[in-house]
Amino acid sequence: MTSPGPRLVVLAGGVGAARFLRGLVAARPAAEVTVVGNTGDDIEVYGLHVSPDLDTVLYSLAGLADLERGWGLRGESWEARAAMERLGGPTWFQLGDRDLATHLWRTERLRRGLALSRVTAELAERLRLPVTLLPMTDQRVTTRVVTADGRDLHVQEYFVQEGCRPEIARVHYAGLERARPAPGVLAAIEAADAVVVAPSNPIMSIGPILALPGVRAAVRAQATVVAVSPIVAGAAIKGPAVAMLRAAGWEPTARGVAEGYQDCVSRFVLDDRDAALAPAVEELGVRARVTDTLMVDLPAAVHLAEITLAAADL
Repeated sequence: MTSPGPRLVVLAGGVGAARFLRGLVAARPAAEVTVVGNTGDDIEVYGLHVSPDLDTVLYSLAGLADLERGWGLRGESWEARAAMERLGGPTWFQLGDRDLATHLWRTERLRRGLALSRVTAELAERLRLPVTLLPMTDQRVTTRVVTADGRDLHVQEYFVQEGCRPEIARVHYAGLERARPAPGVLAAIEAADAVVVAPSNPIMSIGPILALPGVRAAVRAQATVVAVSPIVAGAAIKGPAVAMLRAAGWEPTARGVAEGYQDCVSRFVLDDRDAALAPAVEELGVRARVTDTLMVDLPAAVHLAEITLAAADL
């Protein structure tokens, strides 16, 4: 009888995490992997509960994602959006016709009183997801961006509707005081042989997860925690990570990310283009590993996953 392999927990956002996870499940048995997904960017659209990061992971690992676009479903159509536009309704947050079915199904189940964690598990089962996917919380926590001109925007309004153009004054997580980790989150972290922080936006995607009561402490208690830098040569691969890091007082470099995670991360993977920063990362007491972190295709994602596992001595 084959003994089970190391148990891995991945703290995950959306597109970057999904790409990394595709490589990880190609490199290691998916049954060993539990993903704790960010729900801070969940939003209500047309009365429907949309979970962008959870859905990106769901679609990617179920083999349904539009990999060129980076989000949504492959082979999508947009008739409902076009009809909404004719009616004069808001269409800045794009939902395809097939994607709408997911949100309709989720919303109907939530309105019956089921918790988001239960609904997510049911979606994962129906889409035959190979990993365990847990939302970070069953309560509503919303990442909000306060702009320099005083507006308090939902992170999706800032990211999609405003195109990341407004200057950021600060980022906060509304509802955090009422939230608790979803069932299974703390237990999975405590039982893991290693925790991986995916190459996701540290403020927008990973920050809400670590801010939940008990989560950062549980991660900190782990002997092996590896973070993969989402910053390469001072720039984000995708999205407003640099602006958000600056607003949070973090140095917008790979070293700055390592410093922000310093209290709970023991190993850090950074890109070849930032190799000169590796000694500064190690001065923080964090073991550095340098490799190509750009996941341009599945083999590149597998390579990054294998290097990350090697950094964790797995």
